[in-house]
Amino acid sequence: MAHKGGFETLNRTLKDIRGNDDMMGGVTVLLAGDFRQTLPIVPREIRADEIKACIKASNLWPLVKKLYLKKNMPFKGDVCAGQFSDVLLKIGNGEYPVTEGKITIPPAE
Repeated sequence: MAHKGGFETLNRTLKDIRGNDDMMGGVTVLLAGDFRQTLPIVPREIRADEIKACIKASNLWPLVKKLYLKKNMPFKGDVCAGQFSDVLLKIGNGEYPVTEGKITIPPAE
């Protein structure tokens, strides 16, 4: 996950270069990622500082048009990869069973 400072700096730079005060200087910027992954690393700081450094904490985030992938498309032919990716999606969506605060991933079939 990228630090929000990079996102905001790109916005200011594109505005300056293009002489346009619209978000990202009027350029369409595609951001791709999985927000279920790790937060940005902020050396010698606490977890709250990492959360504040996240792109979603940026003042630009409410202006971003979010698109979501609805279908998981794992590598064709690898059944185990498909099953594993389905489990990961369920975990990320909060749909996977949790027992005593732990998630148990079933062995490959």
